[in-house]
Amino acid sequence: MKVVYLHGFASGPGSRKARYFSERLAEAGAEIAVPDLARGDFENLTITAQMSVVEEAVGEAEVALLGSSMGGYLAAAFAARNPKRVSRLVLLAPAFGFAARWPAVVGEAGMERWLSTGKLPVFHYGEGRIRDLGVAMYEDSQDWESEPEFAQAALIFHGVNDAVVPVEASRHFVATHRNAKLIEMDSDHELTDVLPQIWENCGKFLLD
Repeated sequence: MKVVYLHGFASGPGSRKARYFSERLAEAGAEIAVPDLARGDFENLTITAQMSVVEEAVGEAEVALLGSSMGGYLAAAFAARNPKRVSRLVLLAPAFGFAARWPAVVGEAGMERWLSTGKLPVFHYGEGRIRDLGVAMYEDSQDWESEPEFAQAALIFHGVNDAVVPVEASRHFVATHRNAKLIEMDSDHELTDVLPQIWENCGKFLLD
Protein backbone atom coordinates (compact mmCIF):
# COMPACT_ATOMS: atom_id res chain seq x y z
CA MET A 1 0.00 0.00 0.00
CA LYS A 2 1.23 3.48 -0.87
CA VAL A 3 0.58 6.20 1.69
CA VAL A 4 0.85 9.91 0.87
CA TYR A 5 1.47 12.24 3.81
CA LEU A 6 0.26 15.84 3.41
CA HIS A 7 1.84 18.33 5.79
CA GLY A 8 0.13 21.30 7.36
CA PHE A 9 0.11 25.00 6.59
CA ALA A 10 3.51 26.76 6.95
CA SER A 11 5.14 23.37 7.44
CA GLY A 12 7.01 21.00 5.18
CA PRO A 13 8.16 17.44 4.42
CA GLY A 14 10.69 17.60 7.25
CA SER A 15 8.17 18.26 10.00
CA ARG A 16 8.20 16.14 13.14
CA LYS A 17 4.91 14.45 12.24
CA ALA A 18 6.01 13.78 8.66
CA ARG A 19 9.24 12.18 9.86
CA TYR A 20 7.51 10.15 12.56
CA PHE A 21 4.89 8.62 10.28
CA SER A 22 7.38 8.11 7.46
CA GLU A 23 9.57 6.06 9.82
CA ARG A 24 6.66 4.00 11.13
CA LEU A 25 5.30 3.33 7.65
CA ALA A 26 8.72 2.40 6.29
CA GLU A 27 9.20 -0.04 9.18
CA ALA A 28 5.85 -1.60 8.22
CA GLY A 29 7.01 -2.02 4.61
CA ALA A 30 4.76 0.63 3.09
CA GLU A 31 5.66 2.96 0.25
CA ILE A 32 5.51 6.54 1.51
CA ALA A 33 5.46 9.86 -0.34
CA VAL A 34 5.77 13.23 1.43
CA PRO A 35 5.53 16.03 -1.14
CA ASP A 36 6.40 19.68 -0.56
CA LEU A 37 2.94 21.17 -1.00
CA ALA A 38 4.33 24.67 -1.58
CA ARG A 39 6.88 23.56 -4.19
CA GLY A 40 9.28 25.97 -2.49
CA ASP A 41 7.03 28.96 -3.27
CA PHE A 42 5.21 29.68 -0.02
CA GLU A 43 4.35 33.29 -0.92
CA ASN A 44 2.15 32.16 -3.81
CA LEU A 45 0.60 29.23 -1.97
CA THR A 46 -3.04 28.40 -2.77
CA ILE A 47 -5.33 25.43 -2.20
CA THR A 48 -5.63 24.95 -5.96
CA ALA A 49 -1.85 24.83 -6.41
CA GLN A 50 -1.44 22.39 -3.51
CA MET A 51 -4.07 20.11 -5.01
CA SER A 52 -1.99 19.84 -8.17
CA VAL A 53 0.94 18.67 -6.02
CA VAL A 54 -1.28 16.05 -4.38
CA GLU A 55 -2.39 14.91 -7.84
CA GLU A 56 1.21 14.28 -8.87
CA ALA A 57 2.14 12.59 -5.59
CA VAL A 58 -0.80 10.18 -5.73
CA GLY A 59 -0.29 9.10 -9.32
CA GLU A 60 -2.59 6.49 -10.82
CA ALA A 61 -2.42 3.75 -8.17
CA GLU A 62 -4.84 3.59 -5.26
CA VAL A 63 -3.38 5.17 -2.11
CA ALA A 64 -4.19 5.96 1.49
CA LEU A 65 -3.94 9.61 2.50
CA LEU A 66 -2.60 10.88 5.82
CA GLY A 67 -2.97 14.63 6.30
CA SER A 68 -2.33 17.14 9.07
CA SER A 69 -4.34 20.36 9.55
CA MET A 70 -4.55 22.01 6.11
CA GLY A 71 -3.04 18.81 4.74
CA GLY A 72 -6.00 17.00 6.28
CA TYR A 73 -8.36 19.30 4.43
CA LEU A 74 -6.46 18.70 1.18
CA ALA A 75 -6.66 14.94 1.73
CA ALA A 76 -10.42 15.15 2.25
CA ALA A 77 -10.92 17.39 -0.80
CA PHE A 78 -8.80 15.16 -3.03
CA ALA A 79 -10.58 12.01 -1.82
CA ALA A 80 -13.96 13.59 -2.57
CA ARG A 81 -12.88 14.25 -6.15
CA ASN A 82 -11.07 10.94 -6.68
CA PRO A 83 -13.06 8.14 -5.03
CA LYS A 84 -11.32 5.39 -7.03
CA ARG A 85 -7.78 6.59 -6.26
CA VAL A 86 -8.07 6.96 -2.48
CA SER A 87 -8.88 3.92 -0.37
CA ARG A 88 -8.98 5.51 3.11
CA LEU A 89 -7.92 8.56 5.08
CA VAL A 90 -6.35 9.47 8.40
CA LEU A 91 -6.84 13.13 9.24
CA LEU A 92 -4.99 14.93 12.03
CA ALA A 93 -6.85 18.03 13.24
CA PRO A 94 -8.19 18.63 9.71
CA ALA A 95 -8.81 22.29 8.87
CA PHE A 96 -12.48 21.99 7.97
CA GLY A 97 -14.06 25.41 7.49
CA PHE A 98 -10.66 27.08 7.17
CA ALA A 99 -11.77 29.64 4.56
CA ALA A 100 -14.28 31.19 6.96
CA ARG A 101 -11.77 31.05 9.82
CA TRP A 102 -9.15 33.38 8.32
CA PRO A 103 -10.48 36.58 10.02
CA ALA A 104 -10.53 34.90 13.43
CA VAL A 105 -7.01 33.51 13.02
CA VAL A 106 -5.42 36.60 11.46
CA GLY A 107 -7.42 39.26 13.30
CA GLU A 108 -9.17 42.34 11.93
CA ALA A 109 -5.99 44.40 11.62
CA GLY A 110 -4.16 41.50 10.05
CA MET A 111 -6.88 41.00 7.47
CA GLU A 112 -6.87 44.69 6.57
CA ARG A 113 -3.10 44.64 6.11
CA TRP A 114 -3.21 41.40 4.12
CA LEU A 115 -5.88 42.67 1.72
CA SER A 116 -4.31 46.10 1.28
CA THR A 117 -0.66 45.08 0.88
CA GLY A 118 -1.19 41.63 -0.61
CA LYS A 119 1.16 40.10 1.97
CA LEU A 120 0.66 38.50 5.38
CA PRO A 121 3.74 37.84 7.57
CA VAL A 122 3.48 34.34 9.08
CA PHE A 123 5.91 32.13 10.92
CA HIS A 124 6.93 29.23 8.70
CA TYR A 125 7.56 26.27 11.00
CA GLY A 126 9.29 24.28 8.30
CA GLU A 127 11.85 27.02 7.70
CA GLY A 128 11.95 28.48 11.20
CA ARG A 129 11.47 32.07 10.02
CA ILE A 130 8.89 34.67 9.06
CA ARG A 131 7.62 34.41 5.50
CA ASP A 132 5.15 36.54 3.53
CA LEU A 133 1.99 34.82 2.34
CA GLY A 134 0.31 36.33 -0.71
CA VAL A 135 -3.35 37.30 -0.73
CA ALA A 136 -4.02 34.68 -3.42
CA MET A 137 -4.26 32.14 -0.60
CA TYR A 138 -7.22 33.94 0.93
CA GLU A 139 -8.93 34.63 -2.40
CA ASP A 140 -8.50 31.09 -3.69
CA SER A 141 -9.71 29.52 -0.43
CA GLN A 142 -13.13 31.16 -0.87
CA ASP A 143 -13.79 28.87 -3.84
CA TRP A 144 -13.36 25.66 -1.85
CA GLU A 145 -16.00 23.84 0.17
CA SER A 146 -15.96 23.90 3.96
CA GLU A 147 -16.43 20.15 4.41
CA PRO A 148 -15.44 17.91 1.48
CA GLU A 149 -17.98 15.17 0.82
CA PHE A 150 -15.80 12.08 0.55
CA ALA A 151 -17.25 8.59 1.00
CA GLN A 152 -14.15 6.61 1.98
CA ALA A 153 -13.58 5.35 5.51
CA ALA A 154 -11.67 7.83 7.65
CA LEU A 155 -10.14 8.11 11.10
CA ILE A 156 -9.90 11.63 12.50
CA PHE A 157 -7.64 12.51 15.43
CA HIS A 158 -8.20 15.86 17.08
CA GLY A 159 -6.86 17.44 20.27
CA VAL A 160 -9.48 18.63 22.72
CA ASN A 161 -7.25 21.62 23.54
CA ASP A 162 -6.80 22.69 19.93
CA ALA A 163 -6.87 26.51 19.77
CA VAL A 164 -6.20 26.70 16.01
CA VAL A 165 -8.91 24.40 14.64
CA PRO A 166 -11.36 23.72 17.49
CA VAL A 167 -12.29 20.09 18.00
CA GLU A 168 -15.91 21.11 17.36
CA ALA A 169 -15.08 21.24 13.64
CA SER A 170 -14.33 17.51 13.60
CA ARG A 171 -17.23 16.73 15.91
CA HIS A 172 -19.58 18.45 13.49
CA PHE A 173 -18.08 16.58 10.55
CA VAL A 174 -18.46 13.08 12.03
CA ALA A 175 -22.00 13.89 13.17
CA THR A 176 -22.99 14.18 9.52
CA HIS A 177 -20.58 11.66 7.93
CA ARG A 178 -21.03 8.08 9.07
CA ASN A 179 -17.90 7.00 7.18
CA ALA A 180 -15.67 8.97 9.57
CA LYS A 181 -14.72 8.13 13.14
CA LEU A 182 -13.36 10.76 15.53
CA ILE A 183 -10.80 9.89 18.20
CA GLU A 184 -10.32 12.81 20.58
CA MET A 185 -6.87 13.22 22.10
CA ASP A 186 -5.71 14.99 25.25
CA SER A 187 -3.52 17.32 23.21
CA ASP A 188 -3.43 20.56 21.22
CA HIS A 189 -3.33 21.32 17.49
CA GLU A 190 0.17 19.94 16.96
CA LEU A 191 -0.60 16.48 18.42
CA THR A 192 3.14 15.83 18.62
CA ASP A 193 2.91 14.59 22.22
CA VAL A 194 0.49 11.79 21.30
CA LEU A 195 2.01 10.46 18.07
CA PRO A 196 2.60 6.91 19.41
CA GLN A 197 -1.04 6.69 20.49
CA ILE A 198 -2.20 7.91 17.11
CA TRP A 199 -0.03 5.36 15.30
CA GLU A 200 -1.31 2.59 17.56
CA ASN A 201 -4.85 3.46 16.50
CA CYS A 202 -4.27 4.10 12.80
CA GLY A 203 -1.33 1.98 11.62
CA LYS A 204 -3.31 -1.17 10.83
CA PHE A 205 -6.15 0.88 9.36
CA LEU A 206 -3.78 2.61 6.93
CA LEU A 207 -2.04 -0.53 5.75
CA ASP A 208 -4.87 -3.07 5.47
